Amino acid sequence: MGAASRFRDSTQILLPVGALDGIREELEQRFTVSVHQEGEQIRIIGSPVEIKDASDFLARNGVTFA
Repeated sequence: MGAASRFRDSTQILLPVGALDGIREELEQRFTVSVHQEGEQIRIIGSPVEIKDASDFLARNGVTFA
């Protein structure tokens, strides 16, 4: 299942609730992604290209993730 998990990693970002405070609207306007809250996590889903660009945007805005 290594290939499936690697693909999933390239199409989603998991963050704790609150990580997008103040930037969620801009994230959704600038990138073609879906943002869903699931319990104590936020899941950002998009194409590999959009996720890479969105992760760069998040990093520039001080949001860190593994």
